[in-house]
Amino acid sequence: MLEEVERWLSRRSWSVADRPPHRVLAAKQRTGQTISVVLPALNEEETVGDIVTVIRHDLVQQIPLVDEIVVVDSGSTDRTSEVAARAGARVVHRDEILPRIPAVPGKGEVLWRSLLVTGGDIVCFVDADLREFSSDFVLGIVGPLLTDPDVDLVKAMYDRPLAGSAGQGGRVTELMARPLLNMHWPQLAGFVQPLGGEYAARRSLLEQLPFPVGYGVELGMLVDALHLVGLDALAQVDVGVRKHRHQDGQALGRMAAAIYRTAQLRLARGHLVRPALTQFERGEDGFEPRTYSVDTEERPPMAEVAEYAERKVA
Repeated sequence: MLEEVERWLSRRSWSVADRPPHRVLAAKQRTGQTISVVLPALNEEETVGDIVTVIRHDLVQQIPLVDEIVVVDSGSTDRTSEVAARAGARVVHRDEILPRIPAVPGKGEVLWRSLLVTGGDIVCFVDADLREFSSDFVLGIVGPLLTDPDVDLVKAMYDRPLAGSAGQGGRVTELMARPLLNMHWPQLAGFVQPLGGEYAARRSLLEQLPFPVGYGVELGMLVDALHLVGLDALAQVDVGVRKHRHQDGQALGRMAAAIYRTAQLRLARGHLVRPALTQFERGEDGFEPRTYSVDTEERPPMAEVAEYAERKVA
């Protein structure tokens, strides 16, 4: 492991217990930042209601930490929307967001569109299939963003049991994502759950990132954030144990293919996120940087979408 990563692990890896609720709430009140929690959901009627209920009880009613809970339904055929709304979430259908751009299936598509229907300075993503959900997932990952202005993105880390065996979940992480990161982006080798669906980030970062529309969104976001803001702006928090519905081997194969393709695209473009070239010119005080944009094609970050810009002005 790189020495830089070892230092990062000691400085940017925490436990949820490191920031108790009263400290996190005090930081929110001091900074005035708002928090949106987004649950992307597709046929999750069995679990989405419980997750929303826990967040509302613990982080809206008991302590006023979360400002809005939004469930983005990506085409459910069950009672996901009804259950989520009854539990107290605002439910928005994926196809109602930015209708001029036809929606495509995929988790990343839903997360990208959610930026248009949320208002929080900090956006917290939580998968809607979690069981025995604890509000520590949210508290843990928003805490560093409220208390440390140098942190821009926080991933949750946790144990992932499979069939009663500890640490056996996350098969795509171990067989695909972790080898890719260690070989091509070794600065990210310290992330315990690089593909985990529970993470929070500043809107100011998210609106600058391209979003792969499918399962590659988590890996793509980590890689792009690394090159945009640097390793020290990224962090992770231990929130305990994550229990959820596991997918079969074929589904995992499709997920792995999407993740590999996401990595391949980033390797091919030389890691450019918002393509730019920084050159240096000597000035009165020595060499001064000058940054110029570099033309390339990429689905635009949300900050470049007209409807998003108009909403921010309004």
